[in-house]
Amino acid sequence: MPRRPEQGVRSAFRQWRARRPFWGGLLLALGGAEILLTEKASLKVVMHVGMQGLAGYLLPVVMLLCGLLTLFSPSQRIFYSIIGILTSLGTWVTSNLGGFFVGLLLGAVGSCLAFGWLPDQEPRRSRSRRREDARAAEAVRADDARAAKDTEQAATTERTADAEQAVQL
Repeated sequence: MPRRPEQGVRSAFRQWRARRPFWGGLLLALGGAEILLTEKASLKVVMHVGMQGLAGYLLPVVMLLCGLLTLFSPSQRIFYSIIGILTSLGTWVTSNLGGFFVGLLLGAVGSCLAFGWLPDQEPRRSRSRRREDARAAEAVRADDARAAKDTEQAATTERTADAEQAVQL
């Protein structure tokens, strides 16, 4: 049966996503975008403009770029995540308390996820798959134990029969 085109695109995206710190880069970029959007809020919502206004726009742009660069250049993830966390913390002062804490938290969590991502990690198995593997291993152990017990009983029976033959002679 031929594969549907959506399955090919979905599996290709999953493979692409597995080779990079996807969630870390995405959260970092979303944090930067959220802070940029709160900079554009009306003056009634804005708590303060920040230091000279330029840094209020510059730091979220750097966060957004770090998130995108983390996605598209995962080999440099440590550098981008360090710059991302520093800019996220800098938005506390420059950009409406880091986008009213939401952008700051998104950026901080995304940077931490990107920093902690390991490139050569085995893919995670689902809980149901782990349970199936444990049941299969338990069944193999039970079969091995049963076979060992049967072998031991056969050996004991054989020894008993040999002993009885020796007594009869």
